[in-house]
Amino acid sequence: MSMKFIKRIPTYEEVLTRIPLPKHLEKIKQKRDQEIRNILTNQDDRFLLIIGPCSADNEDSVCEYISKLAVIQEKVKKEVLIIPRIYTNKPRTTGEGYKGMMHQPDPEKGPDLYEGIKAIRNLHLRALAESHMPAADEMLYPENYSYLADVLGYIAIGARSVENQQHRLTVSGVDTPVGMKNPTSGDLSVMLNSIFAAQHGHTYIYNGWEVKSTGNPFTHAILRGAVDRNGRNIPNYHYENLIYLAKEYEKQELKNPAIIVDTNHANSMKCYYEQPRIAREVLMSRKYDTKLQQMVKGLMIESYLVEGSQGIGENIYGKSITDACLGWEDTEKLIDYIAENK
Repeated sequence: MSMKFIKRIPTYEEVLTRIPLPKHLEKIKQKRDQEIRNILTNQDDRFLLIIGPCSADNEDSVCEYISKLAVIQEKVKKEVLIIPRIYTNKPRTTGEGYKGMMHQPDPEKGPDLYEGIKAIRNLHLRALAESHMPAADEMLYPENYSYLADVLGYIAIGARSVENQQHRLTVSGVDTPVGMKNPTSGDLSVMLNSIFAAQHGHTYIYNGWEVKSTGNPFTHAILRGAVDRNGRNIPNYHYENLIYLAKEYEKQELKNPAIIVDTNHANSMKCYYEQPRIAREVLMSRKYDTKLQQMVKGLMIESYLVEGSQGIGENIYGKSITDACLGWEDTEKLIDYIAENK
């Protein structure tokens, strides 16, 4: 066997016992959870905004950023429901580079997964305590979801994971709303098949158990653009793209049809400063078509305290060490615009 066993990782029950969710925060989260579900089931016409850093690399800067979001949330609470991004696992196309706080709680040091598990749970709990807004995270590793199952308000399945059977089965047993991104190829049928699978029940192996799920009716689509065989980015947020997906949704008769548009990644051609323009176009498309007004539920935006990105070791507080993000000043203006034009 070509692997070295380093140390035993505690079970999720052990971790949750050592770092519990306080009862008062559990009640706050339950209320917020219901608000998000109400939006996805057309019982609340507010607009969802899943926004925050590309990766959560530093507890203090992430929580400072989210505290600013909390102030704006109070201002736009009648129009927009904000879900902070706290992404603690990062997919790496080649396997190299920073893999997120769970893997490396200190980006300048080597991997320490046990310390990483504690770090991400403490981060999510602190952010929830200070902002009262349950956060979004990516389910990069289905078996690790349990460490945050009781604190997350939203889960994303990435473009490279959406075809994976274990992700689909795990999501079918999750109560939290889950957004499935289209694969990097842009094939929407893959995403829709993934949503279908996750909305239905299955029997499968999870964390050493045979389990039976009932399906997750709050699973929905995230459009993030695509990449062709020559490495060129292909956006899929335009009006024609949204209308096509809405029609395909109806053909499959999926539950609670909902679309979230990711304004970065291939949709922005990896130009983070294009995100406000893309957001404005999506909002215009919603106003133009009643079907899209009902089905396009929100946006996913990458934003942090300082605009752009930096290399590990540069240590600019509040600046992304992965994908480049909008800075705070532009973020604040964009949220105000969304609230006024959603």
